[in-house]
Amino acid sequence: MELEKLFELSNLFFSLPVPTHKRYLFDKIDRNSKQIAILGQRGVGKTTLLRHLADDYYCDADKKLYISADSIGEALFDIAKEFSSFGGELLIIDEIHKASDFAQEIKKIYDFLNLKLIFSGSSALEIENSKVDLSRRVLFYRLNSLSFREFLAIKFDLNFESLKLEDILSNHQNIATNLKKSFNPLEYFKLYKDFGSYPFFTEGELGYNLRLNEILNIILDSEVATIYNVESNKINTIRKLLHLLCASSPFELNIQNLATSSGVSRNTLYSYFYYLQKADLIEIIGGDFANKKLLNKPDKIYLENINLYNILCSNKNSGSLRESFFVSQVKINNSLKYAKIGDFIVNDKYLFEIGGKNKDFSQIKDIENSFLALDYIEVGFKNKIPLWLFGFLYWFIFAKTMNKFQNWKNNKKAFI
Repeated sequence: MELEKLFELSNLFFSLPVPTHKRYLFDKIDRNSKQIAILGQRGVGKTTLLRHLADDYYCDADKKLYISADSIGEALFDIAKEFSSFGGELLIIDEIHKASDFAQEIKKIYDFLNLKLIFSGSSALEIENSKVDLSRRVLFYRLNSLSFREFLAIKFDLNFESLKLEDILSNHQNIATNLKKSFNPLEYFKLYKDFGSYPFFTEGELGYNLRLNEILNIILDSEVATIYNVESNKINTIRKLLHLLCASSPFELNIQNLATSSGVSRNTLYSYFYYLQKADLIEIIGGDFANKKLLNKPDKIYLENINLYNILCSNKNSGSLRESFFVSQVKINNSLKYAKIGDFIVNDKYLFEIGGKNKDFSQIKDIENSFLALDYIEVGFKNKIPLWLFGFLYWFIFAKTMNKFQNWKNNKKAFI
């Protein structure tokens, strides 16, 4: 495709309206890096993040170019070389996993051209196992699904600063009391459970699950199948495995039963776990995946976010839903491990048990630094913490410093 035509499409991209709110990753990215990669599951907002990053880069319009790798038929390096020869400074490539020999093309752009490159790709990309070493050339970032706090900002224009885990543990009662002055936590948390994990809810809430199901099919049929050379009939087996995982309680995970029910060997099942984890469709607690082999049996497996249960589960397990939410929100800036007593050990220090509002301390009552994260409560007491409050752990950039509600950044005394 001629450069002129690429610029025409790029100009159309930059002329489109862009969401005001920026994702939590926006301000964490090192702008000084020559090459930046944004990896993540389809639908989480990678393209919008690319647009925000491009808008943040100060240069003339003819110095930056956006291309989508699924709409070009020539080598990326050749495009980049021609763009650079006309004085180009910033090249943005969306869905780079759809380009041929993308790793080699990225290396050549880095080695031979004076260009800043920002690209997005599937979370399932085998970057670390590529024949071309990109580790010293590219800074890799992973974009996750929306936190509850991001959902509140996008859906209701409620902007709150993020919390550290220690903030929640030491001061959750005051924090929750003040937050509930601005919104109804349980009402809005239910909406998040229904359609809050992906930003495309802004395009229509009624069709949200249909869109999510389409995205799941594309991830499996296109990305997983292509990247891992999985035949179509085996993709159906992987899809069946997701339904089986959805129906299983985390406490009843039986690898042999899953293998038998899926109709595959134990080793093949481990490979499928690896593919699904790389594609950000499941989260594994316990076990150690390396080179597509499971070195230790996983203790618990969850769908990656709480909305996936809506399209994969005919009978949703409330325990799995709660624990999946906790894992998805806490994992970003903290480490989680399986706990033989309770549910999770966070940062090798804090023990958590997840449950409904009537859950008690009987299992973990004598353990230091132990906490209950409870669903269906607005405000906690002592070591009983509302589950929804853990949705405030993602770091987030405010597009507006103030709105009709007071935000925590300018009113910290209210939370002390």
